[in-house]
Amino acid sequence: MSTADEQIRVSSVVKTELENRRREGESFNDVLERLLTEDRDLFAGFGAFEGTDRGERIQEVRDRGKRESAERIERIAESRDIE
Repeated sequence: MSTADEQIRVSSVVKTELENRRREGESFNDVLERLLTEDRDLFAGFGAFEGTDRGERIQEVRDRGKRESAERIERIAESRDIE
């Protein structure tokens, strides 16, 4: 933990987001340092399902969700037509 030498102003929305990301015992400065130094590898995880059927299962769940959502929207639209 380090001591703050400067002050900055942030919006209440940013402060709330920092509070949500704050870990036990962390100061706001600690949170900001952690967030600014975390390695943000955009390709991390690619290939993680290689050699498994998990990718296919996830795609099936996604497709089923899209179908169910479309069906719900259609039922809502039909119920509005009836009224």
